[in-house]
Amino acid sequence: MRRVRAAAAAGVLALTVLLTGCSGTADSGTESDSGATITVFAAASLKSTFTELGRLFEAEHPDTRVVFDFAGSSDLFTRIDQGAPADVFASADTANMTKAVRAGLTASDPVNFATNTLTIVTPPGNPGGVTSFADLARPGLDVVVCAPQVPCGNATQRIEDLTGVRLSPVSEESSVTDVLGKVVTGQADAGLVYVTDAAGAGDKVESIPFPESARIVNTYPIAVLQKSGDPYAAGEFAAFVIGPDGRNVLSAAGFGAP
Repeated sequence: MRRVRAAAAAGVLALTVLLTGCSGTADSGTESDSGATITVFAAASLKSTFTELGRLFEAEHPDTRVVFDFAGSSDLFTRIDQGAPADVFASADTANMTKAVRAGLTASDPVNFATNTLTIVTPPGNPGGVTSFADLARPGLDVVVCAPQVPCGNATQRIEDLTGVRLSPVSEESSVTDVLGKVVTGQADAGLVYVTDAAGAGDKVESIPFPESARIVNTYPIAVLQKSGDPYAAGEFAAFVIGPDGRNVLSAAGFGAP
């Protein structure tokens, strides 16, 4: 039965050959050992959706346990490059995945599985009266953003370039969840986060869309890693993410199609 699912997964992955592309690793083309555990390094903005996908995947694959490590994509790449054990990498941008590919860290071609854009978030009631991206440059407004090397920070810089508006943030965070946390706890008047993070925060924040964000879209790729201890199970999880179940969960959270 698992071989049947593997064939279906390979069909979903098509030219990327996410499962069969791991065939250079011993035993990668056979069933995953009973009691397998795979470690997924995933962008912080994927925490809610991937946690849900992990539960769904484990329900369908009771012999496989999925362990997640969520952080900024640039931090995750650095850790993988330095030898941290992981089976799957899901990045919030193509830049960090490209670095992983060029460094020979991936066992398969990456597959794009989602897109995301930025929105402004403020504490409930929007006490700073923010209505546009340009408002974030107002003197006296405490704004937090992602650090430039993080995908959400890179997107922020690209919006600055697009609009000509230069921000002076009070802090630059290592992940989008840290930005959101500072707004939720009242440590900032406004922040720039992904629309999915704003939606997940519910009434803890107020979301203020701005039109320029639609022109700066982050694409999320996923790949099995070269040093995966179980590339078969890793490939099955990656196929699950880009398949119908993954698409449904991601879409419900506000992610766009790749």
